[in-house]
Amino acid sequence: MKKNRLMIITFLLPCVISVVVMFLYPTIRTIVMSFFRIEDIADEVSTWSFYGFDNYQKIFGSSTWRVSMLNMGRIWLFGGIITLSLSLLFAVILTSGIRFKKFFRAAIYLPNVISAVAMATMWIQYIYNQDYGMLNKILETVGLDGVKWLGTDTKFWALLLAFVFGAIGYYMLIFLSGIERIPQDLFEAATIDGANKVKQFTKITLPLLRGIIKTNLTFWTVHTITFFVWSKMFSPIDTEATTIVPVVYLYDTAFGGKNTAVRDAGAGAAVGVVLAVLVLIIYFIMNKVIKDDELEF
Repeated sequence: MKKNRLMIITFLLPCVISVVVMFLYPTIRTIVMSFFRIEDIADEVSTWSFYGFDNYQKIFGSSTWRVSMLNMGRIWLFGGIITLSLSLLFAVILTSGIRFKKFFRAAIYLPNVISAVAMATMWIQYIYNQDYGMLNKILETVGLDGVKWLGTDTKFWALLLAFVFGAIGYYMLIFLSGIERIPQDLFEAATIDGANKVKQFTKITLPLLRGIIKTNLTFWTVHTITFFVWSKMFSPIDTEATTIVPVVYLYDTAFGGKNTAVRDAGAGAAVGVVLAVLVLIIYFIMNKVIKDDELEF
């Protein structure tokens, strides 16, 4: 018995150490840092000065923070509706017996294989470019004037469209896995009873995908809150109000940027804590709103 315990401890110890070093310690340190005035993230603890909730008051009183939260909210709401709706639609189509299913599934998922930096560069240089971009060439072909897609008024929506394009395949695969677990007998019985495809979708597919929908909403929330690379690619030189999101605001606050020339690691830590709490709140709300069903597959 003692030998078995020793073996279990031996196998578990590397995992426990990794969790403590790479997750638990940074989390606790960040929470503690959010209550102190700290200039640089690498400053010694002895140089920290207690600041209470002033870091939180500072970020909540910042107009830049409010703009970043508004942008994140728009990405979460509008981007979420488009992404999850299209991904569910494609998943339903691909499980309906369509020919060349494997090809279409691979084609839709392909953007996820490409790095976000390469994908954003492709959209900026070859699709949105005002002089030789694909969209303006199409407009010129039909006799219309080109549009400045990366202008101040349109850059956010251009960014959102590009991000959604790359995200659909990821969520489609998750929906696919859920739909393929539903027994085909249910659809066959519904067909015999005279239910069309729309009724089968609303009465069978959707109710049995509650857990999958909740999972995708959770993943989408996390991806939206940690949104960073796309924002920096569309505003590579200076942070702009049209593309700034909370994680970019955190970066500029902790390491200095256009809107925050002075480094403030304490305020940056406070931003991280607020975002983590926001994820937990949304997760608990979804658990309350979307109940798991015993009939779910």
